[in-house]
Amino acid sequence: VQLQASGGGLVQAGGSLRLSCAASGRAFNTYVMGWFRQAPGKEREFVAAINWSGDRTQYANSVRGRFTVSRDNAKNTAFLQMNSLKPDDTAVYYCAAGLQWGTLRYDYWGQGTLVTVSS
Repeated sequence: VQLQASGGGLVQAGGSLRLSCAASGRAFNTYVMGWFRQAPGKEREFVAAINWSGDRTQYANSVRGRFTVSRDNAKNTAFLQMNSLKPDDTAVYYCAAGLQWGTLRYDYWGQGTLVTVSS
């Protein structure tokens, strides 16, 4: 499966952005979709995940209550709605696809989209 992340940009603290991850290839609804981010000088970290049907989600503690992950299997797209953004959310955001729920093992990765939050 090929993944294309989009929707990043520059936003002021307190603002919102919605990231999209468009998938092509093998049946989208067989994949767990995850979002990760990597800030400058830091390791990549898990942000959120959603299972195949969309009825289970997971979030990192740092984003829980502010970010919402969702998916539209009919459109082969996953989303990450980010509200109440903080400067610490500045990072390159990556979407990923995997076959196992509840792990950090993902088999396919998108190219990343940059989110910059100004104070």
